[in-house]
Amino acid sequence: MSAGKSPASCSSTTRGRLALAIALLLALAGASLWVMPAHGADSKADTRGADGVGVELVYAVVRSSAAGEVAGFDGTVQAVRQTAVAAQVSGAVVELDVKAGDMVKAGQVLARLDARAAEQTAAVSDAQLQSARAAQEAADREFERQKQLFAQNYISRAALDRAEAQYKSAQAEVAAQRAGVGAARATSGFYVVKSPYAGVIADVAVVLGDMAMPGRPLLTLYDPAALRVSVNVPQSTAGRLDDAAAVRIDIAGLPGERQPVRATKMQVLPTADPATHTVEIRFDLPTALQGAKPGMFARVWLPTSAAGEGRLYVPKRALIRRAELDGVYVIGGDGKPNLRQVRVGQTAGADVEVLAGLTAGERVALDPQAAARIR
Repeated sequence: MSAGKSPASCSSTTRGRLALAIALLLALAGASLWVMPAHGADSKADTRGADGVGVELVYAVVRSSAAGEVAGFDGTVQAVRQTAVAAQVSGAVVELDVKAGDMVKAGQVLARLDARAAEQTAAVSDAQLQSARAAQEAADREFERQKQLFAQNYISRAALDRAEAQYKSAQAEVAAQRAGVGAARATSGFYVVKSPYAGVIADVAVVLGDMAMPGRPLLTLYDPAALRVSVNVPQSTAGRLDDAAAVRIDIAGLPGERQPVRATKMQVLPTADPATHTVEIRFDLPTALQGAKPGMFARVWLPTSAAGEGRLYVPKRALIRRAELDGVYVIGGDGKPNLRQVRVGQTAGADVEVLAGLTAGERVALDPQAAARIR
């Protein structure tokens, strides 16, 4: 307190200021509510408050994004034909003629396994076939003699039947041994691993001396002329795609003049992932795209809205939250705001996407508190 002023004069000054503040509040209570338009506001709406005093509400029009918007999704380059080449028999690897990165032709020898046991088995089968053929020749001659003796009534019918049975048995034995020789030769061929088609060796999983087992991959081969990009997208986005030509693909590592890449064919798999609710889509790349390899990163740009459609956006400050519900005050044709529940999506800068509850062109109040006072 200043030395020159008495307590009585200070109390008088305080009372005067308080009276002035009360008068100012009373004046404001009887005046019209004025809300300055914020950045991005479209206009103001004239309406009446609960006390009948005119109120101006700043509102924004629910806008729809332009159809044809695109969004990027991460994908991976895959080979349409990629094979894990394995042996059909067991044996030690005694010859390995290729390495990772080699180009191979269809039918080219890739590896050889130790086939000595199989070759011996094939030799045994050949010998057994020769023996069966000799027995067949003897049975054939015997059967001819028995037929002549039967014609001269020197032997009975039963003796002729026995000779015929021995002849047919020898024929069947020859057929069985011939099949055994074919199986042995086919098994011997399994010890030579050949390329099923022309392609590139992606990986070699064995070295000389390793034991090959049936089903164990020896090397991996893929066809570089048939590549695709696989990407998982939300099921709502997958339902809008109907034209592969509208898809743009960027593949990291390709020369700039090859960007972007246009898909030649699109395949939407008929199932969705139950955990992520996404659908896998495969886009075939142009034949023999230089520089592209399986496993490379790719970004696929897909349209997020079909023709005539668009996402709805409203300013974030127009949104009001009550408990677990989201809502906005929609200004009707009579100029009065009505609270309406909405379902919102992702935030885009100062706006928020509205998934349900509004239509494009409707007006929403930017000051929910002011709108709530209007009856």
